[in-house]
Amino acid sequence: MIRIILNGKKANDEEIRDAVMTLRSEGVSVEVRVTWEKGDAERFAIEAAHEGVPRLVIAGGDGSINEVVNALAKLPKEKRPHLAILPLGTANDFATACEIPFSPLEALRLAVEGMPSAVDIVRANKHYFINVASSGFGAQIVADTPTSLKNFLGGGAYTLSAVIKALNYTSHTGRLIADELDIEGKSIASLVCNGRQAGGGQMLSPKAYINDGLLDIVLILEFPMIDLGQVIAEMLDYEHSGTYVKRFQRTWVESIPYQKRSVNLDGEPYEADTIRFEVVP
Repeated sequence: MIRIILNGKKANDEEIRDAVMTLRSEGVSVEVRVTWEKGDAERFAIEAAHEGVPRLVIAGGDGSINEVVNALAKLPKEKRPHLAILPLGTANDFATACEIPFSPLEALRLAVEGMPSAVDIVRANKHYFINVASSGFGAQIVADTPTSLKNFLGGGAYTLSAVIKALNYTSHTGRLIADELDIEGKSIASLVCNGRQAGGGQMLSPKAYINDGLLDIVLILEFPMIDLGQVIAEMLDYEHSGTYVKRFQRTWVESIPYQKRSVNLDGEPYEADTIRFEVVP
């Protein structure tokens, strides 16, 4: 038995309807709850847990997954249903990295038949995320990319926005603290990765695993345009920490921006004076 939390924007998708009816014709009990507004997915997830639903499917994008993860994280482990994903967003970065099928029928078959695996999530103060937290121009890309551009270009919308933002972006001053790590200075972007990619397929940290108990931290420091080639080379060198692109693995990290700075947790905006990121195995 599975219960699907379906993003209301996709309620009339014929392929999803056909997949649900196919499973039902095969004897699988499939229940569907459709979201109308923000907060519905969290409420439906908690209801499912309290009603003893064994498997929950979130049908949506990274933001929808984030909402359900936040709901389940606040429940005792023994009360949490297994969580499956039917990818329906623009980027679907977490689902893509996990190699979850994009076909609704295949994704739902995996939800029914697949073996569950325990994964890490990340606590950011009192909030949670499962994929990537970003600040700097990376966060601004997600916030500012128009929906029409996302729909037209898919994940490519984020790539186009990234180029535009990076060329005009103003750096921010702040401090990053962790075990044997204390960096203070100007940066144009910082990333705390549990998953490997964000922004519509942009590979950020290929060595990140969602079950290794570690955060992969990527910090891009301010650089002169004459060194752009070096920065690009360092971004593509996933093995080493460079002059401008710093890479670390830690179980926690604390970010202290010296001016107001937006952070995206799986694409959801969040602001705080100081944010402590801590892996939750």
